Amino acid sequence: MKYVMIIFLAVAVLALLVLICRSVFIRLVDKRIAAYQNELVEKHYEEVENMYRQMRGWRHDYKHHIQTMKAHLAMEQYEELDSYLNELDADLMWVDTVLKTGNVRIDAALNSKLSLAKAKGIRVNAKAVVPGELMIKEVDLCVIIGNLLDNAIEACAKGDKEKQFIRVYIDILKEQLYIYVSNSMADNIQKHGGQYLSTKRGNHGFGLMRIDRVVQKYNGFLNRQHEEGVFATEIMLPLS
Repeated sequence: MKYVMIIFLAVAVLALLVLICRSVFIRLVDKRIAAYQNELVEKHYEEVENMYRQMRGWRHDYKHHIQTMKAHLAMEQYEELDSYLNELDADLMWVDTVLKTGNVRIDAALNSKLSLAKAKGIRVNAKAVVPGELMIKEVDLCVIIGNLLDNAIEACAKGDKEKQFIRVYIDILKEQLYIYVSNSMADNIQKHGGQYLSTKRGNHGFGLMRIDRVVQKYNGFLNRQHEEGVFATEIMLPLS
């Protein structure tokens, strides 16, 4: 009887410890997810604020541009007017970061990130074609694109300022959506068991995990590689 009581108490204590550990684990996960979500909100605010700043700048200068062009026209200074228009066109090409993929939501995700990258002085080269209607949830696709570009921007920031670049290529390839993002990086990347590790502390590892999970969800293909200061990610997602 005594041994039965001891075993019963041991099982009860073990069960209590399991419940406590489970509760602590859930709280830690909830805390990390909340912190990660707060970080995303802050990044989104910075991206949108950067685009608004560009728009406000053009709105502020709009009357000045119109008055200058009218003055050239009134004085029949056509060569000067043509030169001024060319300068405005070049300026507008720099300000207008809009990349039109064919899918409005993906446009929003891409342009907010690319606008932020350009504001940080990172050279950007991007070409993207995305169907207007997708079998893939647009939210999932935005998760992939957003995290890829967040990682690219942060990797660029750790390297030589003169060598910072991001290249984006998205298109339809063999009835699959092909996504390619490459960027400059420092040479301190880490791998474990064939998997790339985040060099960031805290919640930042969620970015890589979220990309992996979305790709797995659609039985897609994911390849990460790096060499000579360049990191690249290739993803292929079935369209049907």
